[in-house]
Amino acid sequence: MPEQPYEPERAIAGTGMGGAMDLGASEAVTLERAPGPAGPTGAGGPAGRPRSLWSDAWRDLRRDPVFLLSALVIVFLIVISVRPSVIASGSPLTCDLAKARDGAGPGHPFGYDGQGCDVYTRTVYGARASVTVGVLATLGVAVLGSVLGGLAGYFGGLWDSVLSRVTDIFFAIPVVLGGLVLLSVVTSNTVWPVIGFMVLLGWPQISRIARGAVITAKQHDYVQAARALGASDARILLRHITPNAVAPVIVVSTIALGTYIALEATLSYLGVGLKPPSVSWGIDISAASPYIRNSPHALLWPSGALAVTVLAFIMLGDAVRDALDPKLR
Repeated sequence: MPEQPYEPERAIAGTGMGGAMDLGASEAVTLERAPGPAGPTGAGGPAGRPRSLWSDAWRDLRRDPVFLLSALVIVFLIVISVRPSVIASGSPLTCDLAKARDGAGPGHPFGYDGQGCDVYTRTVYGARASVTVGVLATLGVAVLGSVLGGLAGYFGGLWDSVLSRVTDIFFAIPVVLGGLVLLSVVTSNTVWPVIGFMVLLGWPQISRIARGAVITAKQHDYVQAARALGASDARILLRHITPNAVAPVIVVSTIALGTYIALEATLSYLGVGLKPPSVSWGIDISAASPYIRNSPHALLWPSGALAVTVLAFIMLGDAVRDALDPKLR
């Protein structure tokens, strides 16, 4: 059969559905070309890099004033937690009873508390305990809850049933009451008993979220394809499910961090959290409460620092949630 001459004006392209469609010359040439990298405005983003949930989220966060403001506050808190001497030259344990409950003065803008300690210095140093407890408790809760919940959601069966019943038991324990009971017998004045208590009672929430995210992710086609190709359970969990199920865990953990900071202050206020000579906003609020009428400054400054810190982490969590939620795009 003689070869038919090529007619650019009447190029024929298969539709992939058993039919054909007529194309002009320019369209036919385009189909014959190998796909190149996406341009600056293409789906791949600048320089042909593929777009992902994380890159889109970071782009949105950089434009979100709520995220930028909360991030600046949190960075400042981390800096003074690591090096409080940067903005406070004195010692939080140096007190003078002759100046007890005095107001603000030169070099002491926040005044003195009931023991004659500088409120400004103690407020600055109090950030270290609160941030340390909040960050370490959040990491512990996120890791423990994600591992247990992820395994339960992936394997199901008896493991899932047992974990669900255990989490129900932990959800029935009031957090503050549990802290009063468990921490009242602890004599250590370090942050570790408080962190351990928060991890013990905080992991069920993250476990439920991780379990639901893994159950949703393992039903997707890419997981079924990996399993059909012979991928092991460990590879599927680490390479395919975890990157696509970790977003809700990050969002909830970020918001919970502020909650753990407030919980530490509450337990310290009640006398079962951090104990003197540790410096904590909860301890200072508790010590200043009886003098709120005569010396409100000793109570308002640590309370204000605590409120700003908790608000900053909650705002950060809200911004991250909005950036990682595809339904809001």
